[in-house]
Amino acid sequence: MNKNCKQDHTGNLRKKMEYLDSDKRKEQFSPESLLELLPIKNTDDILDVGAGTGFLTIPAAKKTDGMVYALDIDPKILQIANSKALTEELENVRTIQGEMKDLPLSDDTIDIVLASLVLHEIKPLSETLQLIHQVLKENGYFACVELEVEEQPNQNHPRISSIIMEEELNKAGFKVSKKLHPTESIYVLIAQKQNQPME
Repeated sequence: MNKNCKQDHTGNLRKKMEYLDSDKRKEQFSPESLLELLPIKNTDDILDVGAGTGFLTIPAAKKTDGMVYALDIDPKILQIANSKALTEELENVRTIQGEMKDLPLSDDTIDIVLASLVLHEIKPLSETLQLIHQVLKENGYFACVELEVEEQPNQNHPRISSIIMEEELNKAGFKVSKKLHPTESIYVLIAQKQNQPME
């Protein structure tokens, strides 16, 4: 029984990693396309939430001399991000295993936070958005990429509509400055930290 469970987990992990690095994902919306939407300076420190195999982490680390923190709950996936950074000879990538609440970073220290196809998995969303707000510097940027809600939703894959996500961002103290739909199923919200979250 345990052996089967382990095999299932290994199989699921492999499928997940194949998708995270797939050409299909890059064709839908490439990391470079997202990063171009942000005013990244070469001194910026960046946090990639749910970094996975480094889909955004590695390209981000090439755009800044600051530190890029790759946060994910899965240590095996983070090992892949680490090995990619070594292969690319990037010395400004630091992987962190855990959730936002475990993040060993002080408030107001990060210039840009990225979260691609991960927030729909996190509950409660409001708490995570508040933690992202805290770690960002004043006027720091948050880029959120998510799947739009389908007309006939598949219950196996939770999604958050762009309308609800924007409402949640506003409540957490962000102001959305850009909204895009690169494909029918994907939306991107670029938001900037405001001084105080709404009560």
